[in-house]
Amino acid sequence: MYTIKEASARSGVGIPLLRAWERRYGVVTPARTASGYRLYDDDAIARLIAMRRLIEEGWAAQQAAAHIAEASPAELTRLGRPSQAAGEPAPEPPAGVAASAELVERIVDAARGLDGERLEVTLDETFATMRFETAWETVLRPALTAIGRAWQRGDVSVAGEHATSHAILRRMAAVYDAAGASTAAAPILVGLAPGARHEFGALAFATAARRAGLPILYLGPDLPVESWVSAVEDRSPAAAVIGVPRRADVAHGREVVRAIRITQPSTRIVVGGQHADQVDGAHVVVLGADSIAEDVAALRRSLG
Repeated sequence: MYTIKEASARSGVGIPLLRAWERRYGVVTPARTASGYRLYDDDAIARLIAMRRLIEEGWAAQQAAAHIAEASPAELTRLGRPSQAAGEPAPEPPAGVAASAELVERIVDAARGLDGERLEVTLDETFATMRFETAWETVLRPALTAIGRAWQRGDVSVAGEHATSHAILRRMAAVYDAAGASTAAAPILVGLAPGARHEFGALAFATAARRAGLPILYLGPDLPVESWVSAVEDRSPAAAVIGVPRRADVAHGREVVRAIRITQPSTRIVVGGQHADQVDGAHVVVLGADSIAEDVAALRRSLG
């Protein structure tokens, strides 16, 4: 038996959201100690993981809970795996979840008030009710943009901006990790040009691509040219995806492309980010779609 803190850690479901699922949908019915503390068994953990998995695939919470109530133990076990086995589709989700301007506003308000608890609850709700790709495009990215503008106006403090940005980054990294590491001999390297530190877009793309089954190895922000070259030489990747989110990153992005071309001319080079189209070069694939799903599809097509 597990305490609510242990159940949260094992299932990847935040405690506030776990309680909400218990109260609203009856996903789990924990036992109680003599003093009233909740205790969860392995079946409850499986149900929580299955609930989280379905919601990540696009199910509405109420519909996911109803599906779990009727699911067999074998179905719960399958849904609770870290990632779907190759060729094994997840259940078809119902109609997609609409974007929520309210969630964006709640995140911005939390940043403005340096309210960590409200921020965590809102992020719990965001990640629990939307697929990652939808959450990024309709809540997280708009919220980060709004917070940046509010900071420039003086409406959000540096502390509020940093606390919120790092909380979102931690959640995104957790989704990347949950997608499962690849064992492919030729990974797809994803990282940013030297000096580029605005990594949200690159990490979102890497996460979406990993969730789509591509063998992504995320290298992070501000990667020096020599480190890009070393990584390409060491791993012989299927592609190197270089992020250039700002105009100031364009020159360094071009340096990375030239260095890889000189040392490893057969490497497939892909450039993404707001200013990717300014990193010119022969046989460079440029990602510039409005959605990360479309960019992931473009990357897959470029691999042949």
